[in-house]
Amino acid sequence: MAVTREKTSGSRFHKLLRDQVRHEFTSAQQLLAIAVWFDARDLPRLASRFYGEALAGRNRAMMIVAYLHDVGVDVAVPGIDSVHNEFGGVREPVALALEQERASTAELTALAKVAREEGDLLGEQFLQWFLADQVARNARMSSLRHVVERAGDDLFALERFLAREHLHGDEGPPDGAPRVAGGWVRRHTGHHARLAAADHQGRHD
Repeated sequence: MAVTREKTSGSRFHKLLRDQVRHEFTSAQQLLAIAVWFDARDLPRLASRFYGEALAGRNRAMMIVAYLHDVGVDVAVPGIDSVHNEFGGVREPVALALEQERASTAELTALAKVAREEGDLLGEQFLQWFLADQVARNARMSSLRHVVERAGDDLFALERFLAREHLHGDEGPPDGAPRVAGGWVRRHTGHHARLAAADHQGRHD
């Protein structure tokens, strides 16, 4: 016999949290579009950075879905807003990604304020991980923008710099991360082999 769980539409905070699912999926799709753009221009390390960030964004959306399920609030997977697929150069997509992260920080901060106003301690606590994650995401993207600015037109120098950096998005869920509905999605291990092959080719060109 199937078990039916009673669901509610929830509070104003829960409505805004449902809206945030859409924002997170849109953000992830934009990061994916940026990754594909870099991939098409034979910049595997830049592409890898954004593929990883896109997966992390998808996982964040599903964390919110899991939380809403856990507190008995109705949630549906929404559509996404349109994303940019064409850019005039390397600086444009990186600047767009940084702008997007700053917008996400503002959205999540506003959400935390609403949770506090409504006395939703569980909701406010849930968002603390996201706010801390945003600090790290903003820092990574800001650092990447600075590196891109310094590299100028020397894209191979930029790729070499990224090759020395630790890749994000492959290790599994960070410590203390909320539960992801359906489980944490990570890149296939073959992805590392592809990057290693690219590094080997670059050293012998």
